[in-house]
Amino acid sequence: MELLTELSRRKVLAIIRADGPDRALACIRTLVGAGITALEVSLTTPGATEAIAKARSEFDPSILIGAGTVITPEQADEVAAARATFTVTPAITRGAHRSVELGLPLLCGALTPTEVVAALDLGALAVKIFPAKVYGPSYFRELRAPLPNAPLIAVGGVDAAVTPEYLAAGALAVGVGSPLLGDAGTGGSQEALAARAKDFLQAVADA
Repeated sequence: MELLTELSRRKVLAIIRADGPDRALACIRTLVGAGITALEVSLTTPGATEAIAKARSEFDPSILIGAGTVITPEQADEVAAARATFTVTPAITRGAHRSVELGLPLLCGALTPTEVVAALDLGALAVKIFPAKVYGPSYFRELRAPLPNAPLIAVGGVDAAVTPEYLAAGALAVGVGSPLLGDAGTGGSQEALAARAKDFLQAVADA
């Protein structure tokens, strides 16, 4: 499976932050059931590695389950052991370097053109433009003028309404956290989470 192709096809990467591994796993199950099949569990979630390992055992490899907020080399080692499909970083972290060393597909956080080029030179599979909302969809058009082949993912403040604009501006996918998760990671309604997932998938279809 070619991860970049799959992210480009699926368009929505769900970012899960929860108050524990059981709640994170519940959110994964809800989102997969609703049709979102690319997900990352942020390591800001207590027991995130446990949730990733359990999800990886439960779901077919076609369900992409990565680890987010990978900062340190030790975290990269831990999520590799949990069989994460990929890693995501907020910046060019030591965890990003270690992910590349381990051969784990890396979605590396960056914002400026210099950082985008540095992330790609490091070996990132794609660059997570974060926080995307600082400059909005038009920024992606500007970035792609000098960097037309750079695979960019919009993350940070991306809701369903603006998702088509980011995709039209050249983002290969959007990463969505709180606009999608809401309070589901801390005990909120899983049914409401499924409804929000449908809204995002409809936004992608409309794009």
